[in-house]
Amino acid sequence: MPTIRRLPEALINRIAAGEVIERPAAALKELLENAIDAGATRIAVTLEDGGIGAIEVVDDGCGMDERALALALERHATSKLPEDLVGDGHALERVATLGFRGEALPSIASVARFTLESRPHDADAGWRRVVDHGRVVEDRPAAVPPGTRARIEDFFREVPARRKFLRTPRSEYAACQDIVRRLAMARPEVGFTFSNNGRRIFQLQRGEALPERVVRLVARELKDNSVPIDLARGDMTLTGLAGLPTYNRGVADHQYLFVNGRPVKDRLLVGAVRGAYAEMLARDRHAVLALFLDLPPEDVDVNVHPAKSEVRFRDPQGVRGMIVGGLRAALATGDKRSAQAPDASAMAKWQAEPVAEPAPAVGSIFDRFAGQGADQRAPAALHEPRMDWGAQPADALPSGRAAEAEPVDQEARDFPLGIARGQVANTYIVAEAADGLVLVDQHAAHERLTLERLRTAGASEAAARSQALLMPEVVELSEAECDRLESIADDLDRLGLAVERFGPAAMLVRSLPHALPKADPHALLRDIADDLAKNGIDGSGEGGGSLLLTEKIEYVLATMACHGSVRAGRTLRVEEMNALLREMERTPRSGQCNHGRPTWVKLSMEEVEKLFGRH
Repeated sequence: MPTIRRLPEALINRIAAGEVIERPAAALKELLENAIDAGATRIAVTLEDGGIGAIEVVDDGCGMDERALALALERHATSKLPEDLVGDGHALERVATLGFRGEALPSIASVARFTLESRPHDADAGWRRVVDHGRVVEDRPAAVPPGTRARIEDFFREVPARRKFLRTPRSEYAACQDIVRRLAMARPEVGFTFSNNGRRIFQLQRGEALPERVVRLVARELKDNSVPIDLARGDMTLTGLAGLPTYNRGVADHQYLFVNGRPVKDRLLVGAVRGAYAEMLARDRHAVLALFLDLPPEDVDVNVHPAKSEVRFRDPQGVRGMIVGGLRAALATGDKRSAQAPDASAMAKWQAEPVAEPAPAVGSIFDRFAGQGADQRAPAALHEPRMDWGAQPADALPSGRAAEAEPVDQEARDFPLGIARGQVANTYIVAEAADGLVLVDQHAAHERLTLERLRTAGASEAAARSQALLMPEVVELSEAECDRLESIADDLDRLGLAVERFGPAAMLVRSLPHALPKADPHALLRDIADDLAKNGIDGSGEGGGSLLLTEKIEYVLATMACHGSVRAGRTLRVEEMNALLREMERTPRSGQCNHGRPTWVKLSMEEVEKLFGRH
């Protein structure tokens, strides 16, 4: 019979560390939560090599004396459960602090060199204790200011099996930055300073208003592209900012969810957000928002995950209903703005009804339609397809215009996709073929055509046919997004998209591919960065290393194709519709868009006749 024995204390701590401290960002989260729980009003975070080299957190909280500091480094010793609740079986149901398990500090000290210095505000001196991978190597008085300073060094030095699974400094830095951002967002009453390798990333003043703090940490554009959320239902309140449906991203990394001031990544809350935006966003797009849900502590269990990133609600349906209802009400009635304001140059092109012109050749129409042969900053008349829109007074009645149809020759009748007969909802082209009726999704079809053009163009051809911008565009992004784009800058250049780093959090766009002369550089780079993130490319060379170059190029090409395609809602002339149909017939794989959906469907004449009972 196997012998049952107690594990050594050092091994117990390392096992606990495996649950809680799997990477530097997890240790940083525990230190920040302790600082916030200690009542700090200012917190300074300093990293070396993204946290792999060292992590230091300094706060002006209540501090600890010698006895409390020693207890803080023992397992399951905590000050966050009041003494009158410790013996209460319901104590954990009324936890109001971020941390309460008493596992974090001893777990950190068991897998790193951990220095803890602290001094209460009413004491004349502080105390310093250093624990090196579970061994106390220093314990003495120290001259330190009131508050606490915690420093972590030599992560997993004596646990090589764990250290080899750490990612690159750039990846670990991005994870640490996300932790600081989320906790700083949850506590606008606390000032935060965040630095890495001697460079200050951001500094936030204490006492900021919640919307102001959210905008500073998420994106400046969110201020003008969001609606405020302020809803109360019984003991629950929901506050925050919700981005307009037209202001969205390709990944869900810009959704910040908080429960009682605690950052969480909870499936119920994520599903509720998705449900609220379900009818307003495409399936592959995600809302940008920061939501703060507050409810009585006994109505939520925060003790269901070692890292406390998931929670369990006593009334999950009530929570979901509040989020879905609150978001929908705010988005539907609170503000009906669009994130895309009318473009000034586009508005200037409105003109009176033009004199009829001879129809140009189909090929030249499609070249204009696809953006070929136009200089990026040339006058609009050289590259903008002329639309039959007239500038009418605001109070003018709707009007229409008709022209006599031209006879169609026999050759046109034999086209597989037929000839265009009209456009429905400014989205679908209706064409008549010899054997039936064809409906074409204009955006999906043109997206595939653009992708195939980009895919078949050689690298040298793409570079030669790129269009230099008269004034390079500066695109502001997060540091992590810039890292991803910088890691594939050479690949982008071969495709005609010339970008370079422009400071820590910006990219400079010098040229666009010839096939995308009217693409918005800001939106294009944001979506490329999001696609890279979704597919595990983090800018360190590590995530992208698992992907073949051809795979990375495919992600980029698909994003470029979407931005270079005609949008649904655009009015097309008959010549443009026919040009699109002919190009589809010549292009392989044109039956499916880049996302696998059909670009066209056909109803045979027999099926049409059945609809009218003529069979």
